[in-house]
Amino acid sequence: MNSRPVWLGKPKPIAVALKALALVLICAVVIFPFLVVISTSLATKQQIDANGGYVIWPTEISFEAYKQIFNGTQVSRSIVISVGVTAVGTAFSLACTVLAAYGLSRRQSLFQRGLLSFVLFTLLFAPGMIPVYLMVKQLGMLNTYWSLIIPTAVSAFNIVIVRGFIQAIPHELFDAARMDGAGEWRILRSVVLPNSKAVVAVVGLFIAVGYWNNYFGPLLYLNDTEMWPLQLVMRTFVLENNVTSNAQAIPGYVAPPAQSVQMALVAIATLPILCVYPFLTKHMSKGMLTGAIKG
Repeated sequence: MNSRPVWLGKPKPIAVALKALALVLICAVVIFPFLVVISTSLATKQQIDANGGYVIWPTEISFEAYKQIFNGTQVSRSIVISVGVTAVGTAFSLACTVLAAYGLSRRQSLFQRGLLSFVLFTLLFAPGMIPVYLMVKQLGMLNTYWSLIIPTAVSAFNIVIVRGFIQAIPHELFDAARMDGAGEWRILRSVVLPNSKAVVAVVGLFIAVGYWNNYFGPLLYLNDTEMWPLQLVMRTFVLENNVTSNAQAIPGYVAPPAQSVQMALVAIATLPILCVYPFLTKHMSKGMLTGAIKG
């Protein structure tokens, strides 16, 4: 009688074929929408009309939609605003998260148990929209970029995740650092951060995506349309179906189809996250595997 576990046996060809088929289907479902977005943004009006509004593979490539977006429209400014808010917000939020997680991971910290209970309490009872708005108003942050950064800078969930990761670092490293005369700041900089790159990368990616895709915050706190980030500008185009450009003043200028401009905006909004993600893949893999292997 064969006593080997099932997972150690050689898979049957039919099982391998089914797994390969499932993987191909999943990849197709994920890649197909991106292909439609990019293809439609590069298609001409004739191709879009011939294909009923969306193009899978353009036979003729046109960059008119991208030219209209970047030629004197609000999109260029909104991209700079979104990049700035995302960069500053991510750095500030990561600093607050790591500092709070490190303090709550040390049992000798002042009021460690009480503060940890307070952080966990916020996971169960989140503040509503009106209290947050009143707080932002009382602090004088309405119609400022700080209203997009401060209210969402600290997440109890992220603190708990980073705290658990720091607690998994061997205590011998902390003891050795203290024997060498290192203080808490030196331990954080020389021991905790080098050993926490994986979780910092993963949490940083989640934070950056949250700031980049933030739509409701700017809609609620920003009254000046000149300060709107990319997500609100995209919403304005979807509702009004119009993006003004300096090129429209040129005699004989023919504006690209609305579907191309809309898909070009979607591609521009998606591209930064797609560019950053590959550089964090190795850290994300390490973060998921941390704790799975003992010894």
